[in-house]
Amino acid sequence: MSLVGLRTFIYYSHSFIINLYFLQVRRSPVPVIYYTNLIISILIHHSTMFDWWGIVHGTIACFFYYFAVTASLYFRLFIALERYCFIACPLLDCLRQTEGSLLVCVLVWPFCIVSVALAVFLYEYVRLIIYAALPAPLFIFCLAGTLKALPAATSVPTEEKRRIVGTLVLLLLNYFLINLPAVTLLTLNLYLRFPETLIDFIIISLFLFSSLLDFILFAFMCKGPIDRLLARLGKEKLPFNRKKPPAEPGSGRGGAICCDRLG
Repeated sequence: MSLVGLRTFIYYSHSFIINLYFLQVRRSPVPVIYYTNLIISILIHHSTMFDWWGIVHGTIACFFYYFAVTASLYFRLFIALERYCFIACPLLDCLRQTEGSLLVCVLVWPFCIVSVALAVFLYEYVRLIIYAALPAPLFIFCLAGTLKALPAATSVPTEEKRRIVGTLVLLLLNYFLINLPAVTLLTLNLYLRFPETLIDFIIISLFLFSSLLDFILFAFMCKGPIDRLLARLGKEKLPFNRKKPPAEPGSGRGGAICCDRLG
């Protein structure tokens, strides 16, 4: 399959993803606003991929391409932050409320426009790698902080905990194994015949297919058949699945009652 055919397949497959998304969005408590903006940025990204020659030689097409890629990275980051706050900081619900979500999205789009425009029109493409690398510590922090806060989140159902951990793991792997290497490679090797080697083609293909992982991401956040898979993968491995050892006889409240009776 040629690269153009691969781009065409990825682009039109998003129509199927969007239809399923709007069918499921009313059934599950997912960060709808962040995910909707993520889909919009992905569609812009794949629309610009049809004009690869313009991305290489034209500043306008290059701007829209990196603008969409950067926006999608940051919307994935805020999905991870929202899932982390749901477990670790339930009282800090500004990222989960509609007003807070809209404010964050309104700020993300102008930030990406200004930052990418400065990098592209000033021909300082190293900035694009820096913008792509900025979310790295936050992705790690969200997953580590969530795992640490799981035992204390007693009000959250076990199934929801599994879905949140699965979402954060998927976002982390998608970022470090696909998105960050691909953006770095595309920025450093922006020439006409790219991809010209097998490794380049594999990386760019994974980068195109990484957007399909966003549908899997939505499946991880929704209630459904994925719960059984997460239950098998997370059984006896996550902190909230570990059974507490039985209390020793005479310890705790029961021991205190016995002592009172003997007294």
